[in-house]
Amino acid sequence: MKTKGIRTMKKIATAALAAALAFAARSETVVDVQRAGAEKTLFSVDVQGSPAFKSSLVKNLVLSGAFRLSAPETASIKVTGATGAVVTAEGRGKKLSFQSKAADDKSARMEARMLADKMCETYAKQKGFACDMIAFVCKNGRSEELCTAYPDGADVRQLTQEGEGRACVGPRWKNKGAIFFTGYRNGAPQVFEIPAAGGAPRLAWGFGGLTTGATVSPDGARAAIIISKPFGNPELCTIDLAGGTWNRLTTTRAANEGQPSWSPDGSKIVYVSDESRRQHLYIIDAATKAKRRITSSGTQNVDPDWGPDGSIAYTTKRAGQSQIAVVGPADGDKSARLVTQPGAWEHPTWTRDGRHLIAERDGALFLVDTAEQGDEPRRLFTVKGRCITPAISR
Repeated sequence: MKTKGIRTMKKIATAALAAALAFAARSETVVDVQRAGAEKTLFSVDVQGSPAFKSSLVKNLVLSGAFRLSAPETASIKVTGATGAVVTAEGRGKKLSFQSKAADDKSARMEARMLADKMCETYAKQKGFACDMIAFVCKNGRSEELCTAYPDGADVRQLTQEGEGRACVGPRWKNKGAIFFTGYRNGAPQVFEIPAAGGAPRLAWGFGGLTTGATVSPDGARAAIIISKPFGNPELCTIDLAGGTWNRLTTTRAANEGQPSWSPDGSKIVYVSDESRRQHLYIIDAATKAKRRITSSGTQNVDPDWGPDGSIAYTTKRAGQSQIAVVGPADGDKSARLVTQPGAWEHPTWTRDGRHLIAERDGALFLVDTAEQGDEPRRLFTVKGRCITPAISR
């Protein structure tokens, strides 16, 4: 049994990939589906100028889970003004104003995202994620290419032109300006780095055999990575980004490790291993190498992401279907909480508010609210192709 990342790379190895991806994205209409008891702040928007500003602001505020659009007469917060002039959000004894410099729809959308995040912080006391980008792989026919988009679904950008035999998978943000991904070139999976603004990818690490899953520590000093050579099987290691020295953390000769994710303080790593003959989550101390297993329920526990508030989200398979669960690292299964209904859920990634996840289901990206009485999952946007392995910057 191998990790999901390894199986994916095997599929890549046998696939014949077509020419570069060409697609156009369109945002889906947001449906305000709520669970009973969800509390939201009512807001209205009357901003003249670019219609893109209003649509982006409305969508991002609704996605935050803290706001609901209403008529001006019932709104407790009113957003008024004009793009290219002054835009003001006022209500509940607080006022936010800024000089809009939007010259086109793209810049208007960016200003709306910035205002949405500021309103989340000011009125809802939670971090906004409207300005954070999602990296994902889009599968269109036999082509698999790395792309980015904002949660509101606008300004989708294709970064790679991998073409036949050179697919990519598993993007992870190195920092705001660069993305690591696993690419298949020269007959083996290797880790590449590509600028988030676009440009040619460069080889970051390729040790022969399998090299995959690079994810950067919170302080930006190290990367956790899966390496199979010279060990003979995939093992969890760390690499110093400045000096290039690496340190082997696991020694499980009859098993496969994969999908590492750092704790918020950078002292530990959660990862997947099949050393018990099933895929489960383990936590290892990056200094002492002491490890412990934290899951036992379910037939397959994969895709861990350690969130900013200390909770770990992952995919668990139960009764043949996958769900997303959230667990506390100290208590493991005792604290596990399922946050989706059974389905084909995969690859959850935490947003910076510690409340929401971006996850994949049936080739589409959804926003999953993990709060008690939170919103039902929302499909974020539609592109031409299947969206897989999302990772949001934070």
